Parts: sequence; C-alpha cells; structure tokens
Amino acid sequence: MTASTHTYPLVANNLPVPSAIGSLDAYIGAVHQIPVLSVEEEQALARRFHESDDLGAARELVMSHLRFVVHVARGYNGYGLPLGDLIQEGNIGLMKAVKRFDPDVGVRLVSFAVHWIRAEMHEYIIRNWRIVKVATTKAQRKLFFNLRKSKKRLGWLNAEEVRAVAADLNVSEREVLEMESRLSGRDIGFDMSADDDDERAPPAPAAYLVSRDEDPSQAYEREDSASSQLELLREGLASLDARSRDIVQRRWLDPDSKVTLQELADEYGVSAERIRQVEANALKKMKALFAA
Repeated sequence: MTASTHTYPLVANNLPVPSAIGSLDAYIGAVHQIPVLSVEEEQALARRFHESDDLGAARELVMSHLRFVVHVARGYNGYGLPLGDLIQEGNIGLMKAVKRFDPDVGVRLVSFAVHWIRAEMHEYIIRNWRIVKVATTKAQRKLFFNLRKSKKRLGWLNAEEVRAVAADLNVSEREVLEMESRLSGRDIGFDMSADDDDERAPPAPAAYLVSRDEDPSQAYEREDSASSQLELLREGLASLDARSRDIVQRRWLDPDSKVTLQELADEYGVSAERIRQVEANALKKMKALFAA
C-alpha cells in the first residue's frame, strides 16, 4: 500500500517549526491535523525508506508522529525549559528513530521512537537546566530524571525515603543525597549583583574567595624597609677605611667577582689571616650600625 502525500508548512530541514507558522500554539494545532498512519501505511513507508532510500517516505513517517513528540515534551514542562525547544529536540530524536526503525521487528514506530525522543530531550535538559551541568555519569542522569518522581513530599527526603529511592534506582544512598542537594540548589551570579548599592542583597560567591595577591600596605612596608637597609649599607661602607671597604665590597657585595682571602692577601702584601681579621672588624662595625 502506498501512503498518500500531504502538504505541510516546511522549513529547510523539512520539518515544521513554531517560527515558520506563527506560534507554538499554531504549530501544535498544525501537527495534530496530520493524519495518523495505519499499521499497513507505516510498514509500507518504512520498507520504501530502507529498501529504496525514499526520503519522501521517511518524511511521511516523521510528520505523522510529530503530535507524539508534543505529547512527550509536555511531560517535561516542570523543568522550566521552553516547550518549543523541547519539541524541536524531540523531533531530532524522532528522525533518528525513523532512520533506525526496522519494520520487520513487529513493533509500531511510536513504541520504538519514544526512547530516542526522550533521549534527546533528556540531553537537552541536562545541558540547559542549570549553568553548571547537574549530571554527568549514567547513574547521575538516572537519578536526575527519577528522583523528582520518587519524592513523596516537598522538602528534603527523610532517611526511609532515601533508602527507598536508592533501592528503586539501584544506586547508593550517598548518590541520592548528593543529587537531591543539586536539585535543591540554584544558580547564582559569581560576581556582585547588578545593584551594588543594595545592602539587603546577599554577598556574591566572589566575596568569599581568599585573595592571593600581596596586601599593598605590606608591599609598601617591605619596599620601605629594603630602601632603609640599603641606605644603612651605604652609610656603613662609607664609615670604613678604603682597605676595609674594598675587602667587604669584593668579598660580599660583588657576586660576579668574589675573591678569596688569599687573593686579597697577595694583593695587599699581608697574610690571609690578616685579611680575615680586617674583614671581621669591618663587618662588626657595620652590624653595630644596623642594630642602632
């Protein structure tokens, strides 16, 4: 049997979308006017698509099930995301299902497609429900979509409910508590609020971070102290006689040309021990100046 051809409002990807026909309500009304396929029509279209790559047959299968995508999307209204976006994500899942549907398995396309439709909607919700991704692992995704259904009252779960949910979903109680905490949280801005003058606004998270930058007053004190010590060093060197100043300068203040006691002894024509004594006396004099 060959399915009849219908005319629908289309866009580039051959699927009607709300923006193409005015509004979401108009879109929903339009897809509900598309006839539902009989079993024979569905089987014939699926075989035409898989045996002959007939894109017209695939389009007919997709169009006839758009109303079902709307029905599934309405079940996720409680997540606070636009219904139109959920529908479009579900339509992607529907097209994937049509591509993989085997008419010889003996099930209706709607039964097969529901898993693909929900998978796309779930991925969209996980990506967009919060700024920070709320679930990453398979267990967390399962918890995210089932915990809300499993809660029997508003507020936090009690210990008995936590155990029941964990047993139901085959996860640990710790994972249940962690996901409940994520579900109960909310996104807040990292920086200060737009109205910085609002004294009643709670502090932004940025206000609780410890700054690793150096305190300006401490930096100034350190710089001032270093400057003072440098000045004292200059005064100390100036108070020494020429030989003592030369010995201290070349032994301690010139790292690129540091000399040994013996080298200085040979230069001044005295013993190395005498150079050591001159050096010790000079340093002692300078330390006394620093301690004053």
